[in-house]
Formats: sequence, C-alpha cells, structure tokens
Amino acid sequence: MDSIRGKFKQMIFESDNGYKVGLFRVKEASSELEDMVNKTITFTGYFADVNYEDYYNLVGRYVFNERYGNQFQVSSYEREEPKGKDAVISFLSSSLIKGCGEKTATLIVEYLGDEALSKIKEDYTNLLSVPGISEIKAKRIYNSIIKYQSTDEIIVQLKKYGFTINEALSILNKWGESSLEVVNNNIYDLIDIIDFTKLDNVFLGMREANSRERVLACIIESFKRLGFKNGDTYLTREELFSNIRNDFKIFIEENEFDNYIEELRDKDEIIVLGKKYFLKEYYDYEEDIALNLKLINSHSKEKIDNFDLLIAGMQAEYDVKYNVDQKKAIKRALTNRVSIITGGPGTGKTTIINSIVKLYMRINNINYKNVINEIALLAPTGRAAKKMSDSTGLPAMTIHRYLKWNKEKNEFQINEYNKNSHKLIIVDETSMIDTYLFDSLLKGIKHNITLVLVGDANQLPSVGPGLILNDLITSDLFTHTTLEQIYRQSDNSYIPILAKEIKEHNLSEDFTRQTDDYNFLLASGLAIKEMIRKICLMSKDKGLTEDDIQVLAPMYKGENGIDNLNILLQGIFNPKDEDKKEVKVGDVIYREHDKVLQLVNDPDNNIFNGDIGYISSIRTITSPKKKEIFTIDFDGNEVLYTREDLINIKHAYAITIHKSQGSEFAHVIMPISKAYYKMLYNKLIYTGVSRAKKSLVIIGEKDSFIMATNNDYSTKRKTNLKEQLMNKFLENSK
Repeated sequence: MDSIRGKFKQMIFESDNGYKVGLFRVKEASSELEDMVNKTITFTGYFADVNYEDYYNLVGRYVFNERYGNQFQVSSYEREEPKGKDAVISFLSSSLIKGCGEKTATLIVEYLGDEALSKIKEDYTNLLSVPGISEIKAKRIYNSIIKYQSTDEIIVQLKKYGFTINEALSILNKWGESSLEVVNNNIYDLIDIIDFTKLDNVFLGMREANSRERVLACIIESFKRLGFKNGDTYLTREELFSNIRNDFKIFIEENEFDNYIEELRDKDEIIVLGKKYFLKEYYDYEEDIALNLKLINSHSKEKIDNFDLLIAGMQAEYDVKYNVDQKKAIKRALTNRVSIITGGPGTGKTTIINSIVKLYMRINNINYKNVINEIALLAPTGRAAKKMSDSTGLPAMTIHRYLKWNKEKNEFQINEYNKNSHKLIIVDETSMIDTYLFDSLLKGIKHNITLVLVGDANQLPSVGPGLILNDLITSDLFTHTTLEQIYRQSDNSYIPILAKEIKEHNLSEDFTRQTDDYNFLLASGLAIKEMIRKICLMSKDKGLTEDDIQVLAPMYKGENGIDNLNILLQGIFNPKDEDKKEVKVGDVIYREHDKVLQLVNDPDNNIFNGDIGYISSIRTITSPKKKEIFTIDFDGNEVLYTREDLINIKHAYAITIHKSQGSEFAHVIMPISKAYYKMLYNKLIYTGVSRAKKSLVIIGEKDSFIMATNNDYSTKRKTNLKEQLMNKFLENSK
C-alpha cells in the first residue's frame, strides 16, 4: 500500500453513499510516490465530511484508469487534528463550524490560545470568556466541533470492530451519530448494507453465540441460505431448527426455538402457514406474482379474424411451414393476455418467437422504427438475448437491463412506481428466472399487455429460489402450448431425440451409437482428459476454433474438472506465443486471445453473468506504477479490466452446464464420469445435451450417463406460487 499526506483541494464528484472523486495536494508521500510531492493528484474513495483546511493521511494505491487516467484509490484515511494558530483559525472559520467566521475564530484563538479546540471540547463555557460570544453561539460552535470530531471517532471505532472504511462509511451515512449505538444494540440491523457473515463475525467478537439478537438473525439468514441452496421459497420447522444448530452452532431447546419463531411472526418478518415457514419477502414475491398475473389476465382477449390467411402469408413470405402446434402457439400468444410456449431442442421455439413478433407487427401496423416502443424481447442472460435479437432482427435485452438495475443500490429503477409501457413482451428461457426477478418484471410492466413466456420446463431451474415456469404450467390457469415435433438437421440426426429420451427417462438401447451429429465415446475417468485433448486437436486441424467448440462439465474441481480442462484447452487453442502478452494471477495464466466467461452482472458495461468474450489485448502501463490493462471483447462490446477485476472472469474453454443455460454452441463436448456423481442428474444432463446445435460428443462411462438420466433429485423444490395463483384466480371467480 502507498501513503500520502496533504490537503483536499476540490471535489469533482460526490455520491450519496460517501464516494468522492476530487483533487488532493500532496505534501508528503511514501518512497514509491516521492515524485508526487508538491503536486495535485486525482483521488477516489469513500469519505465522511472533509475539511479543506485540515491535513489528511491517505492510504491506498496509485493506479491508472483507462478512462480517467492516474488516480489514487483510497482504502483508508485519517484526519490530523489542526495544530498551530493559523490551522486552528482556518478550521474554526470553515464551513464545518456553524456560527463562527474568521473574525470570531481569530478572537477565540487570541483568548484561548493554540489549544482552543481542546478547551472548547472540555467545556463549551470556556467560549464565554471570548468577547461577543453568547451562550447560544458558544453551544452552536461546540456542537459543530463535537459532531465533526465524532464522525472521525465513529469511523475509527468501526474500523476497530473490523469494518472496512467503505463499510464504516456506509454505516455512518445511514445511521449517522447513532451508528455505534446500532452496532452495540443489534448489529444485525445493518444487514441491508453489510454482508451477514461480516456482521456475524463482528458480533461473535463482542457477544455470546446464543444471544437473542443473533438467534433471531440466524433464523432469518437460514431462510436465505437454504432458499438459495435448495431453491425453496418456504422451509419446514425441522429444516430451520437443524440449520441454526449445524450452520451457526446455536444450541437451544426446541421450545426456545418456537418462542423465537413466534417473536419473528409477531414482528411480521416470517409467515407460518401450517407446516410451511416463509420469509415474509419470499411469501410476498409469490403473492405479488399471482396478483399481477391475475390483473394482466383479467383484460379482454384479442381477436384475430383472418388468422389462417395471415399465417398463410407468413409462410409464403418467410418460406416456412408451421405444424399444427406451432400455429396454435402463435395464435394463442397473440390472443391471450398470458401464454406459455415450451419445447425441447429442435422443436422450433426460436422460429415461433420470430413469427409471433412479425405477425404482431403486421396486425398492428408497426414499422421497424416504432417497434422498440411496442415490443420488448427479454431473456435472463446476455447470450439468450442475443439469440433472440439474431432471430428476429430486433433489439433484445436482459431483464436486468430492461428494468434498469442499479448495481450500487441493488434495485430496479423500472418498478411499480415507474413502469414500462410495451404492449407485447416475450420472455425466453423462462425456466432460468427466479421468484424475485419474475416479481420485479411483473411490477415493472403495465397490466394491459400481451405476455408470452417461452422456455423448456425440463432444463435446470433458476439459481435463485423458485420454480416459476413449472408452477405456472402446473397451475393450469394459462394457455400452454407444448412443441413436440422435432425438426432434425438430417435423417441421421440424434441430438434432439437424445434430449427427448433423457427428458422421458427412456434411453434407447443403442444410445451410444454414432450418428451424423452425435458420438458417445466410452472412456474411463482417467482417460477422459486425454480423449478430449485428441478430439480438440483433430477439430483444430479441421479448421474449428475455440469459438466453435464448447466443453461443458458439471464441476470445477477434480481431474476432469473445469479448472484442469481449461488449462489443457488453453494449451491447445491459445498456446504460449512470444507475440501474445500474458499475465499470471495466482496459478492462472491470462493470455491475449483467451476465451473467458463473465461471472457477475455488470449492467454499467452491458455484460452479464454467463457472457463469453475474448481477451483482445493486454497492455502494460508503467507510470506511475507497473499495471496491466485487459481489454475483453464481448461480441463487439469492449470492456476494460484491471488485475483486480479478474475475479469476475474465468477461462471459458470449459464451463459449467449451469453457466451454459440460455446459450447454444455449434459443437459441444461433454465428459461424464462417476467422479461427478454429486452433480449427475436428469435436468443437468438434459440441459447440457440441449446446448449442442450441430454436434455433440459425450465422453465417459455408459453407467454414469444412465444413472444421471434416472436421477431426478433436482426437481424437488418447495414453492407456494401454484397455491397463490389458485387462490387469486379463485377470488376472481367468486
């Protein structure tokens, strides 16, 4: 870390959460930054109120930002107490001190000396000896000094507890002078701004593990952790009780636990319906979804009098031939307020989306200039949105981008108070959408719309809690069209057939036979990696690149895990070359032209979890310090990364099947081994197989593949949406 001492000169930007960008005049600096002395530099960081007359010691890193140039990124700071006559006068006459101008400040120092600040803080009545200062004015000056000093003292104390400067300022900005009181009374009240694990660690350094406030907080946290672990929107009493004992090491009697549950019910933080225990917000998500779908569905249906004629025109113009189910899906989508279309790979879902859009435009006389105001094409991932856009020729976007997600505040700017006004909304890959995101989407759109939900109910469910697509289908309240007919690429095509067989738990006896687009290569676990190497080398010789081939595996660790496979595949597709720059971060080498995967949503740069890009360049900045700048190209969208940002990416020659959802790949290689046994289940294998567009190679053990096909454990999610829907729609019929 570097350190500098000096004064703030100017603020260029200030946010509500204390983040500041400005100019700082350096008077002293650590050895590496000696050339900065007596220069004004740009700084960034989180601060409480600052005084331009005070000296500050800043600790952080001097870095190069591609957009803004050299900056000192502050990680912590300390304010020096004003010393000397002039410094004390400057401080007292600053805008921070109420009721004290330069003339009054000079008088105070003349009468109280250089130690004026200490004397005032000891007893405000010391100011009364200064001519012209009344008791009211003395109290105002005293309160301003104490308030300013207390801010620093609060930050210092919070840092002693273990909070970072950023966390301390977040606490201070929300709770002000009450910050330490909140921390001491119930630290878990900070959960909206500080991670639970951090709060829990700080608490355990202060209090007993079985303290009342901790037990209550850990029960709430159990709902969240188990919800994300298992995808459940409600839990059982037994699950909750077991989790607080095992995860949080809280050992209380069952009757005590029941008393805590009653307390949380009384505070309206949880809801108990029979044997179902809900976190209030999860209960509300499902209730709001049911209510909004009911309100959308209550609008009158649309009519299309000349549908057959219109369809005939579409078939002639676009040279397509719709089967009975496809025609049914198109008509239902355009006449019902809410409709669902599902189907496996090769059944024409993409074709249907395109047809619905084109026919809607034709019926409503919408031209391409106005289409963005009328139609919204949405998907949970960037790659799925791109697929929709490529199919329709129209803009498509992620749901997060559509709802204008604010990453800093973790909230959507499009919401129930600020709705979008599109008339037709088509959502693809609906199986990936969790309860929270679907609730947020419905809150952000008006009720007089046509909503079309497209997906594959047999794919992996959402990462977050919920089973949205399945619950909507099984409620039997919305028109649902299943596309069954498979359009093979050739008579000897097997990928869509295999996906259907997996879905139906009915593998053909000869499922290992080779076809035009499929090959099952039998191999033991130890031989899998070598076989992948040979196939990739052969494919490369035939002109295929890493962009054409995607390896999908269930797990990161192990001999055939993704981490090992990426090292192997990087050596094949992007080997070390003197003309390619590379950087080693830990045990991982990042090299120009590497294929990489984005791991988190970053709406500011229009990239999202699951997006795949390529490192187009690595540049080394030498001034003021050596630093690498990585440019990663995501389908033409170039985003800059520093070494620290690389925690948000991984190599993508091999990726998890979970991360592949919403994407299609020309050629897929999928290893199957008993070593993956924890992750071998029907929906995972089905999802992996259904990602392949032109060819699929499965490498591994026949028995492991059969076991995975017959393992259904992932379908057992506990949700209440179906019941909420039934209740809301029943109310409508009374």
